[in-house]
Amino acid sequence: MEPDIRISDVLVSCAGRDKGELFYCVGQDEAGVLLVNGKDRPLDKPKRKNHKHVSKVLRAETRVAGKLRSGDKVLNSELRRDLAFLARELASHNQGG
Repeated sequence: MEPDIRISDVLVSCAGRDKGELFYCVGQDEAGVLLVNGKDRPLDKPKRKNHKHVSKVLRAETRVAGKLRSGDKVLNSELRRDLAFLARELASHNQGG
């Protein structure tokens, strides 16, 4: 298991057809991490991905991240909205804005 990846961390996929997409980590085991984004991968069907194929972007301090950490109910629409906001933030930082 990756010690630096925790539940509610935002990860980016580095391999596969979802390469470049942001996901929330909702769990992990020795085989990999469990990822959700609320769209292609809803909370009831997380994607298992090898640790080598993801990279940690940031430890999110959003309301959704807090809910994931505490085990509260999170809606897929909240995940989508949060990840879209974070993607825009990251894109503006990368462009120097």
